Amino acid sequence: MTKEERGRSEAFLQAAALLPRRLRGPLEELDGAVQGQIEEVRLRAGQSMTVLGPWGERPVPGAEEALLPGDLSLVLEVATRASAHTALSRVCSGYFTLEGGHRMGLCGSAVVERGEIRNLRQLSSLALRIARQRRGVCAPVLDKLRQGGGLQSTLILSPPGGGKTTLLRDLIRACSTGEGGPALRMAVADERGEVAALWEGLPQLDVGPCTDVLEGCPKAEGLMMLLRGMNPQVLCADEITAPADLAALETAANCGVSLLATAHGSSLEDLHRRPLYRQMLEAGIFQCLVTISGRGNGRTYTVTPLEDRPC
Repeated sequence: MTKEERGRSEAFLQAAALLPRRLRGPLEELDGAVQGQIEEVRLRAGQSMTVLGPWGERPVPGAEEALLPGDLSLVLEVATRASAHTALSRVCSGYFTLEGGHRMGLCGSAVVERGEIRNLRQLSSLALRIARQRRGVCAPVLDKLRQGGGLQSTLILSPPGGGKTTLLRDLIRACSTGEGGPALRMAVADERGEVAALWEGLPQLDVGPCTDVLEGCPKAEGLMMLLRGMNPQVLCADEITAPADLAALETAANCGVSLLATAHGSSLEDLHRRPLYRQMLEAGIFQCLVTISGRGNGRTYTVTPLEDRPC
């Protein structure tokens, strides 16, 4: 088993350790190579536990017994260290972050107050998503993006699941650490907790020593709070999707801050076809576009200048 494969297996075992012994045991018995490929553990009331990987979803040997609703409640109690009530109160985001940066998604009967989901009762499904960090993935593009001691404002583009957040996180780590130039003050509006995965105030994923993270706040408001309060050199956000996000980025750009963000799409032409992103391109707030194609170890990164000067 290679070093990378061992690391992937260790991340899986760390996530599995958050489950009760009855469920954890069969997962720990799986072959290490299989463990390293598992992306999620799925738990559904009335069904047996399954795992999700590149090969799809399949049952776990030794865990064929159907789960009861009480089993799901126990999983939540163990995973949250008996703080299930606190976790359920955050269900409006659809998931919560666990130690190690792993995520627990959950379904059940929603408790709605004033048109907003406030809690869940009678859990029906849980999804434990394995957090894995890939340090060094930004190496092919870092030198092209760093210029004059800083970082050119860069938009990262790929279809869903194409590795945008992975590349964003590694660029934040590298710039914060000082790879390719002086260390930069990075500030991250991590609305959904997917970039740094704060747990008890500590980033569970490496975003570097000079990085400030604001989690759980809408991106537009978060970007402005970071701009006003943390004196960043680079503002970062994952998945620009709304006009308010774009307005906040424009404000930051006009204040002389570099930007690092992601968007869903397949190409520059694709961006031009969509009104919000076409407006973003016309505003000229990004200097470089990084397009990701392929999957897994077969991903390639193409850097395209969005201004007259090369990236």
